[in-house]
This record gives sequence, C-alpha cells and structure tokens, in this order.
Amino acid sequence: MKRIFGLIACGVLVLGGCSKKPTLNVTDVSVRLPAVPRSPAAAYFTVTGGPVADRLIEVTSENAIRAELHESMAHGGMAAMKPITGGVAIPAKGTVKFESGGKHVMFFDVNPALKPPRTMPITFIFASGERIVVGAVLKRPGEQ
Repeated sequence: MKRIFGLIACGVLVLGGCSKKPTLNVTDVSVRLPAVPRSPAAAYFTVTGGPVADRLIEVTSENAIRAELHESMAHGGMAAMKPITGGVAIPAKGTVKFESGGKHVMFFDVNPALKPPRTMPITFIFASGERIVVGAVLKRPGEQ
C-alpha cells in the first residue's frame, strides 16, 4: 500500500513539472490615457526574451477596439510615428523596451469608463504561440 502511494506521489510530482511556464516575460506595463477623449492611448512595457528568439506579433485588449504596434522617430528635425509591420523581434534572453519616444502600442477607442487607479488587461501574442496577459497600470495624460 505504501508503495502505491509512493508511486502516485512521484507521478504527481513529474506531471506537476510538466506544466508549461512562460518563456518570455512582460513587465512594467502601463497605459497612458489620452488628454482628449476619443484620441488613442499609448502602452509602454518591457519584453524579456526566453531561451530562444521570438517575435511579438500582436497586442490586444478587450477594453479597446483596436491596437497597433508603433514606433516614434525623428525625421528631418520633426517627430514622426509609423506603424510597425511584421511584429517586433525579441532576442533570446534579450530585452526590448517599449517606451515614450520609441516603440509603443497605440490603443484606439479605449473604454472611457477606465480611469486610474484601475488596471487594463492586455494580451501579448508572440509568433511562438505564447500569449501573456498582464494588467496594465492606467496613467493620466502626462503622468510618468
């Protein structure tokens, strides 16, 4: 009888070790709400790669109609912003920051009922099939 319980306990430990853990990490997630109603909100975060390279291909939220990966840059002395097509490469064990003045996500038609200090769930979708859901801290316009 003890032997049967011992085998069952070993099986539980082995199966417990088989659960899939995320290989990527998304941290410091925040959404800066727009100053003007119906204008887009901007999301900022950091993605840390796992043991193999991957690609962030989509970001979504149930609280926004649409989301786009964007990048800000200086062009001829003027600030410009353009959509990123094809996703963003995440190097193995590397870090990619999405921050003001660089890569970021634009959320269009965000639910106007969302206000700080609430959070907004965001889903990050990678080419590997991995999906990571994070509650983004909501920030007022201009708040760092």
